[in-house]
Amino acid sequence: MNISKVQDDLQAIVTAGVVKSHEELKDRVFTKMGGRADILAAPATYEEIQKIVTYASEQRIPLTVLGNGSNVIIRDGGVRGIVLQTSDLTGMGVRDGLLYAECGAKIIDVSRYALDQELAGLEFACGIPGTVGGALYMNAGAYGGEVKDVLHSAVVLNKAGELITLQGDQMQWGYRKSIFSSGEYVVLEARFALKPGEAAAIKSVMDELTFLRESKQPLEYPSCGSVFKRPPGRFAGQLIQESGLQGTRIGGAEVSRKHAGFIVNADHATASDYIGLIQHVRETVMDKFGVELETEVEIIGEE
Repeated sequence: MNISKVQDDLQAIVTAGVVKSHEELKDRVFTKMGGRADILAAPATYEEIQKIVTYASEQRIPLTVLGNGSNVIIRDGGVRGIVLQTSDLTGMGVRDGLLYAECGAKIIDVSRYALDQELAGLEFACGIPGTVGGALYMNAGAYGGEVKDVLHSAVVLNKAGELITLQGDQMQWGYRKSIFSSGEYVVLEARFALKPGEAAAIKSVMDELTFLRESKQPLEYPSCGSVFKRPPGRFAGQLIQESGLQGTRIGGAEVSRKHAGFIVNADHATASDYIGLIQHVRETVMDKFGVELETEVEIIGEE
């Protein structure tokens, strides 16, 4: 791939957004580590996203979609091709009885907007830091709620850049996965079916969940959030804690002393440190309990 030519081509497409080459990605993800993108494109409109997706398809250039980087580890070698970051598209509103939100809006902000509109159903998302696109990709959930419970439909692009509307029952929902996990679609907009509620009651639930999150999670350090999926009938954090792994370090990465389900960047960790510690935790838990921990975090890029 001729990086200079691709950058020039994309700058002709992305007139409202930003295009950069050899862009450091560590400042664009919550873990604060990882390598560079060959090309970073941060569009400002749906039309620009559509043109980028179409261009990448026609030129056969790898395309990686990145939200605000809350649940991703980028390897130290960076990401080849085009990284499409959607976090500048943050609009939301209510129309036809549905709350809509653009792909780059933080799901936390959408839950707060729902509160302002006295709409109930998104309270569980008040502590999830990812974007709307990421929330659909992962079927994000917390405290008994999941995106699948409230999503009505989504406007998406296929790999050829064609606009499609998918209904909630077409999403192939699973535990921390959906149809978007296949990489065949790019989310543009989500539409949520919420119920009228009383603002005080909605806020009370959100306040309680926020307190639980802040008191239990190591928010003072960079991290990718909860690293592992919940094993059937077990809790990953409890298994890690009972394995005596809290405080274990590789390089600057550490198993949180506050919540064992988190690995934090405690001291200028590299992605190799972080991924090595994930593997050490998985092997230790398997040896002690015979339980295979599956990662929830997405790991992308090259060594």
